[in-house]
Amino acid sequence: MRHLESPCIDVTGDVWHSPGRCRVVETSRSTRNRSGVVMVRNPSTGIVRQRWIVPLWRRTEPRSRNRMTVVDWTQESNHFDPEYAADPISIWRHLRPACPVARSEKFRGMWVPTRYEDIEASARDTGTFSSRSPVVAEFGAMSDFGLEVPPISSDPPYHTAFRRMLLPFFSPGRIKQLEPFVEQLADRLIDGFAGATGCDGARDYAQHIPVQVIATVLGIPPDDGDRFRVWVHDMLEVAPTDVNVAIATLLDFSGYLQEHVERRRVEPSDDIVTFLLGAEFEGRPLTDPEIFGGCLLLLVAGIDTMWSAIGATLWHLASHPEQRKRLRDEPDLWPTAIEEFLRAFSPVTMAREVTQDTELGGCPMKGGDPLLLPFPAANRDPDAFDHPDEVILDRALNRHFAIGVGIHRCLGSNLARMELDTAVRRFLDRIPDSTLADAEAVMWSVGQVRGPRVLPLDFGT
Repeated sequence: MRHLESPCIDVTGDVWHSPGRCRVVETSRSTRNRSGVVMVRNPSTGIVRQRWIVPLWRRTEPRSRNRMTVVDWTQESNHFDPEYAADPISIWRHLRPACPVARSEKFRGMWVPTRYEDIEASARDTGTFSSRSPVVAEFGAMSDFGLEVPPISSDPPYHTAFRRMLLPFFSPGRIKQLEPFVEQLADRLIDGFAGATGCDGARDYAQHIPVQVIATVLGIPPDDGDRFRVWVHDMLEVAPTDVNVAIATLLDFSGYLQEHVERRRVEPSDDIVTFLLGAEFEGRPLTDPEIFGGCLLLLVAGIDTMWSAIGATLWHLASHPEQRKRLRDEPDLWPTAIEEFLRAFSPVTMAREVTQDTELGGCPMKGGDPLLLPFPAANRDPDAFDHPDEVILDRALNRHFAIGVGIHRCLGSNLARMELDTAVRRFLDRIPDSTLADAEAVMWSVGQVRGPRVLPLDFGT
């Protein structure tokens, strides 16, 4: 038996039910198939119940996702639909004049604004639109299950204090120290395929850089990177539409993280876990759920976002040789080019929860409704950007939302920009003439983080 202190859902038979804000307090699992018994306590009642959990077989490949088709995007908005993954820009372009705030009953009455002004207004109004559920799931809100990933899942004043506590770990000086590591990592990956006729830019290159960076920041063995990749895929692309996967993945990561946290209690290092263990928040040490949530946020926000941004930028440049040449000939363009790549290929869509009856874009909303915030849609709004669907390397006015807006601007924005800049520069320096080997074979991720997961490139050799 062991103490877990991680969020869970009550399990009865083959059906998963939410008992409110519960905690797994004890587990007992078989060593053969890792199924076992969970003791679940409801803090509001103090009642402890025994429940059986499904087997959690360790996998090396992500779970597959169901395919679906949306007929009416105004009423059936679905960011897990393959059509949305392949071309969301056309969908946003259709919705803005026809139905600027779309709807989805599939996701519990979810609302989806597509205009820059509506997305900005709701992101800044933390009183009406709470951050307690930043991921939209079919089966319930994150807040229903007591799952917190501070500071992104919190509101002021807790958010303000927690974010302030984390800022020193993500300072520009500290991120600058990581730059040589990222450059060496990029070169090592390129060495693996530079002599070939091509590569998969997503699988052979883009995915590995953020995985190894986050492994370094967390202080975990680099060889565990594949496990991180699977967890991130399952949490973002499968779990929101499959509660069984959601619970299994969270328990799997929780068990892994607990072992690492206990190791750092006796063997401190220069990593985020040691930082969190020694941090003080409002005069007290962090709780176990706060440490878990902080590490979970780093895992999800740090890996899938940059995997997507790096891959999407390589995808774009593979079909724009004139821009590749311009970046080589005009190195001073890189700072504005990076901002433009972030705007045009923003990977992240966030979410909020409506706290009270209100109206947005002429649509009446009820307290408890989920609100999807597609920052990439805002960044393609013609009312906010001139020629929004063009990538303009020297775009001067660029108030994009790729790293968020309002109080939740990305805490790791310095790290994100450095990774994207370093990864793309090194690739262009080493592989200057890559093109798309098969444009139809490119496959994009579904869910709230979008980027290429299959990206066949030809080196022209």
